[in-house]
Amino acid sequence: MEIHKITTNKVNQNYLPSKKEDTKLLTIQNTDRSEVLMKELDKMAGNNIAFKGNFELNLSKEELEKRTNKDYLITKKMLKADAPEYLALADGDKETLKHLVKAAYILEKINMQLDNPHNLEFKEYLDKEIAKGNKNAEMTKVLFDAQKGINAIDSMSDKIHLAKGHTDLPGKGVYPEDLTKEEFHKILTKMLNEGKDEEVKKILTQRSVVERKGDELVGIDYIDKFKDDFAKMADEIDKAAATSTNPDFTEYLKLQAKALRTADPMLDAEADKKWATLQDTPLEFTITRENYEDEMTGTIVENKELSKMLEERGITPIPKDFLGGRVGIVNKKGTDALMAIKKYLPTLADNMPYNDEYEQNISTKGDAKQTMVDVDLVAVTGNVGEYRGGITLAENLPNDDKLSLKIGGGRRNVYHRQIRFISDKAKLQERLDAILDKDQQKYYLDEADHWFTIGHENAHSLGPKKAGESLGKYRNIIEENKADMGSLAFVDLLTELGMYTPEQRKQIIVTTVTDNFLKSKPTLSQAHRVRTVMQNKYFADRGAYEITPEGKIHVNIDKVVPIAKEMLAEIVRIQIDGDFDKAEKYVKDNFVWTDNMELIAQKLQKVNKTLNGRTESELAEKLLAE
Repeated sequence: MEIHKITTNKVNQNYLPSKKEDTKLLTIQNTDRSEVLMKELDKMAGNNIAFKGNFELNLSKEELEKRTNKDYLITKKMLKADAPEYLALADGDKETLKHLVKAAYILEKINMQLDNPHNLEFKEYLDKEIAKGNKNAEMTKVLFDAQKGINAIDSMSDKIHLAKGHTDLPGKGVYPEDLTKEEFHKILTKMLNEGKDEEVKKILTQRSVVERKGDELVGIDYIDKFKDDFAKMADEIDKAAATSTNPDFTEYLKLQAKALRTADPMLDAEADKKWATLQDTPLEFTITRENYEDEMTGTIVENKELSKMLEERGITPIPKDFLGGRVGIVNKKGTDALMAIKKYLPTLADNMPYNDEYEQNISTKGDAKQTMVDVDLVAVTGNVGEYRGGITLAENLPNDDKLSLKIGGGRRNVYHRQIRFISDKAKLQERLDAILDKDQQKYYLDEADHWFTIGHENAHSLGPKKAGESLGKYRNIIEENKADMGSLAFVDLLTELGMYTPEQRKQIIVTTVTDNFLKSKPTLSQAHRVRTVMQNKYFADRGAYEITPEGKIHVNIDKVVPIAKEMLAEIVRIQIDGDFDKAEKYVKDNFVWTDNMELIAQKLQKVNKTLNGRTESELAEKLLAE
């Protein structure tokens, strides 16, 4: 089994804007921006939607007014049009950046279709209703643009459906929307019995869109499915390469453009392999491919008969990728700080549990094949930019299922500066006063969350170098849990090695345990939040923290790292064994919402009204319109 390297959505949920903004103004501003963006996208990628209409808005006027009010909808601001980081770029790189932004927004159109087959239709419906003066449609459009789709989940773990009758689908837009799990398994079994192994492989690859073909299914590579749009993306990337000032970055762009024109996994692999080596470049451009959203493919491991048939034929069912675009400017100072940990990675690999039972992701000798950059964001589009209860802080890519790793490629961590910034320190202090022992507030530091995230992303590259598909719907939860515990488990070792000071050690531990408390109990489909509850329960049972008589968190600092080591060992054991039943039991035993969690959640809800968020990309919009 291979473990997929999943983005961390451990976003600091404490941020709230310091000023209130009129809902009507917010709606008009957002609608105007959306119209400008869509006009430019139509020019670049075409908009050949045969609009079917017949939608009905799902949320009431009162609910829409609340959810679009700035107290409930926060804004993460990407670089402004006059940002010093942009103005300092060479002229050639400014031109390159423009074309990369255009490519990223074409990708967003593609991913909307992977996310839900009705997203683009609904977007057109909203535009038509807005033109008629429908105020509810205006407010719905704000939410649609924020979450980038009809369906999402908010920070209270409530599912949000913007159109009546359009609930989230287990197969999203990558499987037929009327396909049930039972029919899916039945069709695959029938096709295998008829010797159609190659057809089944195409259905179960991570890069196909599955459609009905008579009483069977057929898998179409997404490059072929969205050929025209990918070709237009490739054109923009080629234009970007023509003016890029950095030879390595230029080479990567040319490889990436080539991979978008032909449905060949090896072309992606060559582009990924080059991307993972980029360290000293002025710009950042990534096409992310992650597989959180597909809840259909993972059900196969629950069918023992079908799983056995696939195993006998050497077919591995890999969940579908969803696509995101990241465009940014590399921050040299932030990147230098990140690189301080790289020399310790082989030592961390040597200290992973059961390290003699598997091949390490990171080499303990020679080049660790791990690059890392801190990036000022210009735009996050598609899967990366979907603000659905949280948004991505950083990513470790490529995932283990990707071919580039099999041909000797490495990994790259990219950290998102604008996402992690907290602009309202007063609101943060209000939160700490509500939930954290006053004597330990001196150890809480928002920058320590960034240090923890660095450890989390690097821990994705540690451990068994084989896939986790046999863990089914629990694979992402298990992997994210491993990354968190890997980050915490090595805090003492890294302090001994000189990476952290004793004071920073305390800050990381107290900040991490405090941030593990959520505003509400998550659903089982929220891998990042499920693993947080699991850790909270595990830590409470073993005395890593306690709740004071005043109802505040008190962290028993010296107990946290040893307990994290215990949990890390248990998680790695599950990954090595690849046993679905063991994984299921482990998750269910630890995914328990306790009275103390609810106590802190109630306090957090009083301090923080935020339900969702959005991104604002001033520089990207300017470049898109040029």
